[in-house]
Amino acid sequence: LLDRKSLQAIKIHRDTFLQQKAQSLTKDVQSYYVFVSSWMMKMESILSKEQKMDKFAEDLTNRCNVFIQGFLYAYSISTIIKTTMNLYMSMQKPMTKTSVKALCRLVELLKAIEHMFYRRSMVVADSVSHITQHLQHQALNSISVAKKRVISDKKYSEQRLDVLSALVLAENTLNGPSTRQRRLIVSLALSVGTQMKTFKDEELFPLQVVMKKLDLITELRERVQTQCDCCFLYWHRAVFPIYLDDVYEHAVDAARLHYMFSALRDCVPAMMHARHLESYEILLDCYDKEIMEILNEHLLDKLCKEIEKDLRLSVHTHLKLDDRNPFKVGMKDLALFFSLNPIRFFNRFIDIRAYVTHYLDKTFYNLTTVALHDWATYSEMRNLATQRYGLVMTEAHLPSQTLEQGLDVLEIMRNIHIFVSRYLYNLNNQVNFTYQFLKKKFYIFSQFMYDEHIKSRLIKDIRFFREVKDQNDHKYPFERAEKFNRGIRKLGITPEGQSYLDQFRQLISQIGNAMGYIRMIRSGGLHCSSNAIRFVPDLEDIVNFEELVKEEGLAEETLKAARHLDSVLSDHTRNSAEGTEYFKMLVDVFAPEFRRPKNIHLRNFYIIVPPLTLNFVEHSISCKEKLNKKNKIGAAFTDDGFAMGVAYILKLLDQYQEFDSLHWFQSVREKYLKEIRAVAKQQNVQSASQDEKLLQTMNLTQKRLDVCLQEFELLYFSLSSARIFFRADKTAAEENQEKKEKEETKASNGDLSDSTVSADPVVK
Repeated sequence: LLDRKSLQAIKIHRDTFLQQKAQSLTKDVQSYYVFVSSWMMKMESILSKEQKMDKFAEDLTNRCNVFIQGFLYAYSISTIIKTTMNLYMSMQKPMTKTSVKALCRLVELLKAIEHMFYRRSMVVADSVSHITQHLQHQALNSISVAKKRVISDKKYSEQRLDVLSALVLAENTLNGPSTRQRRLIVSLALSVGTQMKTFKDEELFPLQVVMKKLDLITELRERVQTQCDCCFLYWHRAVFPIYLDDVYEHAVDAARLHYMFSALRDCVPAMMHARHLESYEILLDCYDKEIMEILNEHLLDKLCKEIEKDLRLSVHTHLKLDDRNPFKVGMKDLALFFSLNPIRFFNRFIDIRAYVTHYLDKTFYNLTTVALHDWATYSEMRNLATQRYGLVMTEAHLPSQTLEQGLDVLEIMRNIHIFVSRYLYNLNNQVNFTYQFLKKKFYIFSQFMYDEHIKSRLIKDIRFFREVKDQNDHKYPFERAEKFNRGIRKLGITPEGQSYLDQFRQLISQIGNAMGYIRMIRSGGLHCSSNAIRFVPDLEDIVNFEELVKEEGLAEETLKAARHLDSVLSDHTRNSAEGTEYFKMLVDVFAPEFRRPKNIHLRNFYIIVPPLTLNFVEHSISCKEKLNKKNKIGAAFTDDGFAMGVAYILKLLDQYQEFDSLHWFQSVREKYLKEIRAVAKQQNVQSASQDEKLLQTMNLTQKRLDVCLQEFELLYFSLSSARIFFRADKTAAEENQEKKEKEETKASNGDLSDSTVSADPVVK
């Protein structure tokens, strides 16, 4: 038993020793890092070059020395690690982060030595057999010299005979495989044979060195494995989080993770001998779960967050962000983590690249579903991740917008009534809820056309045109339409200053915008369908893969795959062939109702189109002029929805021919050209009088006429293009006749097939 003073002295001595050990750890790490690196280079150099026969013995000696040197480094490093860690644990003293990092570095060096022997194990194993024979040869030479010395001595004694017998036994034992039993016998024999000064001092020491080398080389694999075994880390798992934090902060040598996980795997064989639980697998599962949780928390999750943050900041560089100057805030090359090979741990491989890629794919997908309008941002971040970190990202394949800065299609679907009232369709750019919306709009349309003031005025205009068409070259007079456009304002004006004709024009534009929206969606669908089926060589002649597989008698899985392929190709072919079916459906569903006798008041629509076009042109010019003004409320440069609406309604009423009989756009063109020529003539006359104010007025008048004529021309082109969608080349009677002929052809083909089937009652 020790007194209190002695215990206190021992404690002070231990504390002092620990402090000195902690201070020397950093130096030890630096020294051994250089030593081990140099040793690994020597190993590579010696084992890579070919052995020359004239220097074979010298080469074997060098290899032997390098192998033993590696083992001695492993022994020294292992001793330092175990001694330091066990001292700290036994004294219940916390280690500093510096000490933890240093010890982990030593663990890495220890596993690096083991990995070097393992990686070159084939060459090492071949060399060990030759080195063993070479060492045995050296030992036999030394023993032979001593034996000759004993034999040459003529003094006979039993003791000398025992020495000679021991030397002979050592010789005989060395002539064979260097097993543990043989080396033990040699050691015992030499302990007897070295008596009576059989060996000189300069001969005995080299023999002892050779025998020690022989012991090490013969059991090199087992001894290296024992010294590099890091199963003691199970009791020091607390250092692992600190180690991972250091790896993350200093990402330059991220490859050292392989060595640490190799050390952690050394704990598994020892745990398999556990008997305090029902099954050692419970202990293994707990250990596995603990290590993976630490890895995720201290490395993988931090890496994911940092990569995501870097991608976001790089994409949003146009915003005012924190200082990202690498000279001020530092810089870490995290891409080095993604060049690592997967790390083996238990029965899995930890792939850092795959883990981060999956995290980014999942995050970008989920955030895109929340805000679909950000799809372009996340697409850019995916591309940046590939360029900067080499991560192969997966496309989200979520519905995106038609244009990056355009309207969100899903929002339009939810708010179709708001969309058609505010959206201006551009014909050149390019469903059930639409049907419900059109029903409501057509009800308002019918009410307007049924109004007594409107109906009576339209009947008068029709009668007037029939009376004057022969005199006016079958052209509807421009003045009559202009009079209608101005006269309707007498019926009343809304607080916003709009007449009934303005509201009617807006109604038609909304109907046209709905049709334009359908075409836009259908165009997008056809675009996707065409991209999907572009690899099919001939849509008219697609082979049946299921039949081909049956003919070849292939496996059931192949037949099932062929059946799926045929189904996919059939769907794509059908989708790409359905060109403008939606327009036809919306025409077929409303046309019968529009053409019924009870809606005869709608037959007057074609005569209101001329004043409507005048009203539209005035509105279009006003919207375009607002583009150059400071207050841009109501400004627009296109509104092809009006042309789509007029074309659609004329098709429903089957009034293309009636409208064409007005020759309205020819009348407009002649009217404006006549006025433009008249103004030009006046300008020539007034240019002589030098009246500048009058000339300015005429220039403005001519410019106004040119603008009006241009707007009418644009409307004419838009209306002509819109009519193509509704097959304006055929009347309702012609379409009915065509439909009837198709049905008759189909029926005749059906009768023929039925007769063929019924001819054979068995088949039927």
